[in-house]
Amino acid sequence: MLTMRIKAIFTFPSPVNEVAARLVAAMVVALSLSFILTGESWLLVLLLYGFLARVLAGPNLSPIGLLATRVLVPVLGNPQRPVPGPPKRFAQVVGLIFSSVALALFFLISPVAAKSVVGVLVVFASLEAGVGFCAGCFVFGYLMRWGVIPESVCLECQVVRA
Repeated sequence: MLTMRIKAIFTFPSPVNEVAARLVAAMVVALSLSFILTGESWLLVLLLYGFLARVLAGPNLSPIGLLATRVLVPVLGNPQRPVPGPPKRFAQVVGLIFSSVALALFFLISPVAAKSVVGVLVVFASLEAGVGFCAGCFVFGYLMRWGVIPESVCLECQVVRA
């Protein structure tokens, strides 16, 4: 019973509600801009934690993810736009890599270098939030076509789209 509960927590949803994903992206933009403007390292740590939590457990352990799925989407009348989960998870992995690099740069090289990397996150999260273009999903599509992504994952994406 406990094992099933833990497994349920550490599961990335598929499909993902694109409305919630875009709200998460908007909050990532806000958090990232806050870091760029203030230089406060704890904001960068919070950004990294959010990506790590979403990679491991979708919205279940992410304050931003929970706010989007449990508060904001219901306030908006529960709009549902299902999209495949694996590309969204890949996008979260890319965000995790960028925020990890930014944190390392902040402490090892320069806060300015960290802000530059987070600036790239702002651009791509803004595209997701504003116009629904997920760059990670775009790259994921090419990785599927090139055979880098296993066929089982490709089939999961097709089932959601059908």
